[in-house]
Amino acid sequence: MNPATQKKALITGITGQDGSYLAEYLLGLGYEVHGLVRRVALEQPAHRLSRLRGIRNQIQIHAASLESYASIFHVLSKHQFDECYHLAAQSFVGESFIDGFSTMTANISGTHYVLAALRELQPSAKFYFAGSSEMFGNVRETPQRESTPFHPRSPYGISKVAGFHLTTNYREAYGMFCASGILFNHESPRRGFEFVTRKITEGVARIKAGMAKELKLGNLDAKRDWGHARDYVRAMHLILQQPSSDDYVVATGEAHSVREFCQLAFAEAGLDYRDWVKADPTFYRPAEVDLLLGDASKARSVLGWRPTTDFQSLVKEMVHSDLELIGSEGSKRESVTA
Repeated sequence: MNPATQKKALITGITGQDGSYLAEYLLGLGYEVHGLVRRVALEQPAHRLSRLRGIRNQIQIHAASLESYASIFHVLSKHQFDECYHLAAQSFVGESFIDGFSTMTANISGTHYVLAALRELQPSAKFYFAGSSEMFGNVRETPQRESTPFHPRSPYGISKVAGFHLTTNYREAYGMFCASGILFNHESPRRGFEFVTRKITEGVARIKAGMAKELKLGNLDAKRDWGHARDYVRAMHLILQQPSSDDYVVATGEAHSVREFCQLAFAEAGLDYRDWVKADPTFYRPAEVDLLLGDASKARSVLGWRPTTDFQSLVKEMVHSDLELIGSEGSKRESVTA
């Protein structure tokens, strides 16, 4: 591709689930891809850059912190970008109740720093903000759409509402291309182990391998609209390809309970979840969100986006990935002790 016409994208949070899938997708489209990571990630690449293992030599990595405006400004002063995907955040809802201060600092100030640096140095760059269905919280209507009022029920949700409004303000006040994707839950084998879906699929693999005897979970009746992260990064890209910036709900339109997820996941390993899963009140949130279900009609009609992976296929892929992962770890231990 001609370097003069090649698009350049910056991804914050490139080491995460969404960031790694997005980087792969943009590379496939011919983009030059850059990512922001904390310096500690560069000091421990085997662990912290593991999701980028297959593309590490195809992307450019820059050290910066969401808590440091100067570090973000420095990177943007050295490189020009056509698009900026702001995915970095403290995104585990449970942790946000434990450490709300860090969540607010990273998610609100970090978003503000990126927007402010872009406005100062690259106001023509297109900006994408990773919103969340957790912004709806105690929902006013079901399903939730772009016009549904926000009522967040966690520090994480509150921080995302603030980031959403910051993004809107930069669009309206300064005429920048600033758009938000209000993404409902999206999972994959790259999901962090602290999230309930990955906790379930890893738990299945450990129980199947004889490495665990039970799996403790919180609210089994909570329902979520679960899709595949690989599908959702396509929506992110489409949002920035529109002639004008706007906000879009990205969802499958189907809700499934944690209990359903368990049932399917354990069945994939030939197990009955009722024999292994124990409800533990200590895993309940201080303020529960019982049901999140998205209406992605606008994304379908305007972006032409549709999910390609259904719920059952998502669960199956995650379970078999963890069965393989746990199996390989067991083989390594056996070879060491042999």
